[in-house]
Amino acid sequence: MRIFDPHIHMTSRTTDDYQRMYAAGVRAITEPAFWLGQPRTNVGSFVDYFDALVGWERFRAAQFGIRHHCTIALNPKEANDPRCHGVLEVLPRYLAKDGVVAVGELGFDSMTDDEEKVFVRQLELAGEHDLPVLVHTPHRDKAAGTRRTLELVAASGLPPERVLVDHLNETTVGMVADSGCWMGFSIYPDTKMDEHRMVRILADRGMDRMIVNSAADWGHSDPLKTVKTGRAMLAEGFSADDVDRVLWQNPVAFYGQSGRLLLDEVDLAGTGGRTATFEGNSILRGQRPEA
Repeated sequence: MRIFDPHIHMTSRTTDDYQRMYAAGVRAITEPAFWLGQPRTNVGSFVDYFDALVGWERFRAAQFGIRHHCTIALNPKEANDPRCHGVLEVLPRYLAKDGVVAVGELGFDSMTDDEEKVFVRQLELAGEHDLPVLVHTPHRDKAAGTRRTLELVAASGLPPERVLVDHLNETTVGMVADSGCWMGFSIYPDTKMDEHRMVRILADRGMDRMIVNSAADWGHSDPLKTVKTGRAMLAEGFSADDVDRVLWQNPVAFYGQSGRLLLDEVDLAGTGGRTATFEGNSILRGQRPEA
């Protein structure tokens, strides 16, 4: 099983997670910029965070054989904080960088006026930079938030096939399917979707434009939920080719629209292995390399 996890927040995860993911078949990921749990109080903190996404985290993933990509945006929750609005002015600098494969996560959290203004501006930036869009749908009032999301996407003029609407469930998948946008599902231990519900949706609706991710972050989550979804698909009679389509081919097709995916095998020996450094730091921190 080869896996591309198209939405996972590895900044919040450990190197043990990278090792487990690689052993389970994960070879590529996309890490969307998101809320860190504690509010950021100035634009500079975003700059450092974005630098880490396109720099250190990409390097760290490669040390475990995984290709790392990211999406960059001002997330919906912090769009409500006026101290963060200056982030919109620095986004163009990052949207031009290698490894940035979409604008995201953008969208709604509490569906405020500020969130909508920031959402619309970032849709414009996606068009200006010819990048796909990763949209976060709210945890509350999800149906209303998804409807308004699709209205704004339609008004933006962006082709729907360049938009991935994430965190869907049984009540919202239909409207996104009808819109022509890609459909994203976050598989969680307790909330959102689980792998068995996901398999039922795939059985009912097919695999076209379907994206499955773990969305693992600093909360109760599981970076192997993509793997577990693949196993659940096989247990319910889906073929190995079906699993490959959902867990590899579909995310490659969506993010490939950026023209920036790197999916070749990581050659650790050719880059100095785990003794290699980034800005003078290695993942070993004085430890001996593993055999």
